[in-house]
Amino acid sequence: MKTAKITRKGQITIPVEFRKKLGTDLVEIEMQEEKVIIKPVKKIGGIFHRYALKDKPIEEILKMEKEAVNNAFREKHSNR
Repeated sequence: MKTAKITRKGQITIPVEFRKKLGTDLVEIEMQEEKVIIKPVKKIGGIFHRYALKDKPIEEILKMEKEAVNNAFREKHSNR
């Protein structure tokens, strides 16, 4: 069992060996009585099924999101 400190912002660091086993950087978090359960989300349809792009893996969705943010940033700052 590992111990993690909760920061003032409510953040914890998941030990690297656990992160590697998760195989994703997107997780579901739920409470079961006194326990916090963290489960990996392998497909976007899991927790974001309303917003899911059908038949696209989470990695592709996250890449698209990153590109959209970068493009928006470039557009905003290229007008200066």
